Amino acid sequence: MKIKNVRCVRIDKPDPPIRQNTKPGWNSHAIRSQPIARYPEYTRVDGKKPGQISKAWVQITAEDGTYGLGSFAHGAMGASVVDYLIAPLIEGKNALAIELLNDQIWRMHEGFQGGIATAAQSGVDLALWDLKGKLLQRPVYELIGGPAHDHVELYATGDDIEWMRELGFNRFKISNPFFYEEGSEGLAKLEEHVASQRLIAGNDAELTFNPVMSFNSDLALRVAERLRPYKLRWFEEPLPPWDLEGYKELNRAMSWTALATGEHHYGRKQFQQLIAARAVDIVQPDIEWAGGLSEVLKIYTYAEAAGIQTITHTGGNTAWGQHFAYAMPETSLAEWFMSTDIGQPLLDNLMPGIPAAKDGKVVPSDAAGFGLEIPAEWITPWDYSSQKRAVYNSGG
Repeated sequence: MKIKNVRCVRIDKPDPPIRQNTKPGWNSHAIRSQPIARYPEYTRVDGKKPGQISKAWVQITAEDGTYGLGSFAHGAMGASVVDYLIAPLIEGKNALAIELLNDQIWRMHEGFQGGIATAAQSGVDLALWDLKGKLLQRPVYELIGGPAHDHVELYATGDDIEWMRELGFNRFKISNPFFYEEGSEGLAKLEEHVASQRLIAGNDAELTFNPVMSFNSDLALRVAERLRPYKLRWFEEPLPPWDLEGYKELNRAMSWTALATGEHHYGRKQFQQLIAARAVDIVQPDIEWAGGLSEVLKIYTYAEAAGIQTITHTGGNTAWGQHFAYAMPETSLAEWFMSTDIGQPLLDNLMPGIPAAKDGKVVPSDAAGFGLEIPAEWITPWDYSSQKRAVYNSGG
């Protein structure tokens, strides 16, 4: 079966109904640090910080009319990579030859791999897997090895721990408001934040902490020491992705908790360096950023051979992340990012066909492909004319 058409698309999902008795969730107001936090004129509220771009989708249609869908990060920037570079490369070729098509795409953008190009390839790869599952009438998790678990265990990311506990979660990842140049006062506020969240979570719950590249190697170790009494399950992405030596030094010095990173690493070659150096205990590729399911399977294999666990970034909320975690024996958890308000059903922010978490667990759809049930009328071609320059909010 040959590929007839590849295109970048939008999914125009209607807004969920207005829910009564809800309160704004952490994602609408929490102060979270990232590298741009050095400059106080820019907000630290998620969704409004410089550099944040919503996702886009890829639709790949076979000659019999069957199509697959996949999404990727940095949508507006990556859309032209899909439409003008990748589409003409793979149209007319065997839709089931996913490994061959990915190899050709990697070699096509060898000179500008990473970031936007790799994210765009992620969407293409996921659409190919969805299409393959539909053509073979099998769920993707069966095509990559079959079920390795009865269900996928989840941890919830967010600062609304009381609400997340009500939903049945008992593993949590909390935010970081602190940037490395804010000194002792900032460090004290950070400890207060972590201490209060540990108190709400309880001593038996797993608690992790994600600085999102906001520290340097010296401060990262000081923070880890300061937070040692709160028994963190892991310390996530304290340094920028390029600081391999910093990760190595930190991992050697920090024996009381695991070190994790990978959200902002792109492609297996970057992960190969991390793994070969034994710079971390957990790798966290994002399936929508790192090259797609095919690439993350390779990263998993590298890590598994080295005794390093793979837990994908934000995998629990996506069909692809659920299928991956369900099929990989050494993947014990997936992340559920809390994007809904307090009191709002989790299904409100999911695409149709993606199961919602229940009691801190999820089982992926067993329908063909990734099981997405997105109505055809929601799918529209990417509109380049509607793209606008970013407007950045100040303060906060």
